[in-house]
Amino acid sequence: MLDLEVLGRCSKTCARVTRFSLNGRVVQTPLFMPVGTQATVKTLDADELEELDFPIVLANTYHLALRPGDELIHGAGGLHRFMGFGGKILTDSGGFQVFSLKDLRKIDEDGVDFRSPIDGSSHRFTPERAVQIQRNLGADIIMAFDECPPGDASESYILESMHRTHRWAKQSLEEFQKDPQHQHLFGIIQGGIHKDLRLESQTAIQSHEFDGIAIGGLSVGESKESMREVLEALAPGYCEKRPRYLMGVGTPEDFLTSVSNGIDLFDCVMPTRVGRHGKFYTRGGAINIINSGFKNDFNPIDADCNCKVCLRYSRAYIHHLFRTKEFLGPRLASYHNLAFFKNFMDAMRQSIIQDKFQSFKESWSQAI
Repeated sequence: MLDLEVLGRCSKTCARVTRFSLNGRVVQTPLFMPVGTQATVKTLDADELEELDFPIVLANTYHLALRPGDELIHGAGGLHRFMGFGGKILTDSGGFQVFSLKDLRKIDEDGVDFRSPIDGSSHRFTPERAVQIQRNLGADIIMAFDECPPGDASESYILESMHRTHRWAKQSLEEFQKDPQHQHLFGIIQGGIHKDLRLESQTAIQSHEFDGIAIGGLSVGESKESMREVLEALAPGYCEKRPRYLMGVGTPEDFLTSVSNGIDLFDCVMPTRVGRHGKFYTRGGAINIINSGFKNDFNPIDADCNCKVCLRYSRAYIHHLFRTKEFLGPRLASYHNLAFFKNFMDAMRQSIIQDKFQSFKESWSQAI
């Protein structure tokens, strides 16, 4: 289990600051982790990620198993060497992607058969296979194989799916324990928007020797209110000594709600995905740089930001890049948005340490 230390708490919420060592790298939470689906955070290189000082980035088990293949990456010395990244890496189990294939996959009690949308080839993921792939990839944190049902699934199906996830979690752990190497395995809580099922899943997953606890199956189409209610229900029951990771959630508004309810780790494609379409996060709210009003605006993207984009380039210049479809525009947007998320998390941690999280939350709620 990760040797997690709680450094500070909010006296009015479940927000906390923690620290743990991940294979020699000290990690502090709350933490946002950029998503590098295909072993790359889109538009950015490894030097820029290290310059931004993100201790962990994500890569996608499903995509990398299909292309270029986990055996090839293993032969290259693992993901760290393959992508030239000096930090730490978390890989998901591939469950979400497999189950999103709908007509291309078939679920049974032991795993999932599916056809690759790339070339139509047949594949099978089981709990054991998902762990084996992630072992080959060599990530520092890996995930148990789970089923992520759609947000509109019936309660009866979500119950069935949840119990399957629990069985697969146990099988994932048994496979992992055969050869844990330097890796750390997280189990995943499921249960849809049903609080009773979520609490049952929390108890079941935490009864096993996972290094961390993830919350899956949120931000898949449910309302913000439903997500908040689930997080509030789970907050009192987490194991104190394990990090809590809310999968696939990534807006400042969601961070504030989730950290209030004891969440430590986040990932999402949001900052780079919307950045590639011209959306920039700022202290005063998000802006779309493509709008014509920025044509003659020579101010920085965000006067409160000290990233290299804001220190060097004007809104007018970046507007020009997007209007002329220059590659540099999306690169600058991705860099700035990740810097914004990093600075947001740094400031949030400081507010919790000082027990000023509530005022931090209220001030930011007015800007997002």
